[in-house]
Amino acid sequence: MYQEDKDDTQRVGLWITFGIVALVVISTVSAMVVRQLQSIEAPAPAAAVATPVAVVVVEEIVLIEAPLAGDLAATLYFGTGESALPADAAPLITAVAQALAAAPARKVVLSGFHDETGDAARNAELAKQRALSVRTALVAAGVDKSRIALRKPEVTTGTGSDQEARRVELRLVD
Repeated sequence: MYQEDKDDTQRVGLWITFGIVALVVISTVSAMVVRQLQSIEAPAPAAAVATPVAVVVVEEIVLIEAPLAGDLAATLYFGTGESALPADAAPLITAVAQALAAAPARKVVLSGFHDETGDAARNAELAKQRALSVRTALVAAGVDKSRIALRKPEVTTGTGSDQEARRVELRLVD
């Protein structure tokens, strides 16, 4: 019996020793791998790459404060709380893009509208996002960004319909 207890104690001691050695080895290897990864430098960029690369550019959107002017080219009506282009927007966007292509000196001014109800800041941001959606569609249709201006979001007042408060007007200006 004494011999069995002694064997069990030795077995436990060996397992503990083996565990400590394994832990030290794993820690050492991990530290070496981390040091190796930290010492790897990024490869130098190629001089000229023929493959197009997607670049995300965050640009500042300047909102102009000018009176409504110019020729009303189109009006897009949005759903409540939505900034995604409505389903019927494509023909209007195409028509405005064609009008701008035919008159290279003209620009388009986008005016986003919202109503007085609810949080004014949220409504103004939604009107701005709607105008930005229209801007994105115009750029996708071939209109240069420099020919598109955004007016500061405007509150619709009066007795117009709810739909009138959720619109973006596109006006052609000289």
